[in-house]
Amino acid sequence: MDQESRWSNRYRDAGDQYLFGTEPNRFLAHRLALLQNGRTALSVADGEGRNSVWLAEQGLDVTAVEISPVAVEKARRLAAGRKVELRFILADMLGPGWPPVALHECFDWVVAIFIQFVGHEGRQRQFATIKQLVRPGGHVLLHGYTPKQLEYCTGGPADVENLYTEVMLREAFADWEIEELVEYEDEIAEGIGHKGRSALIGLVARKP
Repeated sequence: MDQESRWSNRYRDAGDQYLFGTEPNRFLAHRLALLQNGRTALSVADGEGRNSVWLAEQGLDVTAVEISPVAVEKARRLAAGRKVELRFILADMLGPGWPPVALHECFDWVVAIFIQFVGHEGRQRQFATIKQLVRPGGHVLLHGYTPKQLEYCTGGPADVENLYTEVMLREAFADWEIEELVEYEDEIAEGIGHKGRSALIGLVARKP
C-alpha cells in the first residue's frame, strides 16, 4: 500500500475524531518564544492540521504540506472552526519534482513533527528536502521517537530503522548550527494515535 492510501485510510477510519488530536505537539508549543523570531512557517507531513492551525493562531504566515486528501479536508475544517487562514498544499514531500523551486529557501521555520514513516534512504531525502525549504538564517524544528519507543508501543513506527538517535541527527545537521537537541521521556496524549509513556527526541537547528 502506498503512503497516500495508508494515511488516508488511517485518517478516514478515525471518523469525526482527529487521529492525533487537535492540540499542537507539546515540543512545538513549548518553543513559542523561538517561533516569534520568524514570520513564515511550513509544516511538512502536516496531517489533520493540529500543528499548522496552531502556528497560524500564533500569527505566523503558514503553509502546510500533506499527502492525504482526507487529512487536508479535516485540516481545512479545523482551520475554519478556529477562524484562521493558512495555505494547504496536497503533495508528497518525497515525490518527484517536490519541493517546487518557487518554495526553495522561503521559510523562517520548517516544522517536522513525527515524520518517521521512511527508513534510512527515504530519511536522507526527507532531510534534504526540508533543508532546501529553509531560508538562510531560518530554522528546522524536528520532533520524533527514539528506538526506546519500541519498548512502549504507544505510537510511532514499528521499524527501528525509522527512529531517530542523537548521533543520527547530529550527523544529518552537521552543517547547521544545532541550537537544541534533547532526548527525553514523557507522557503524551495526542488523540488516539499517540498516548502514553513515550521515548522522544527534539531538535532545533539553524541554517547558516
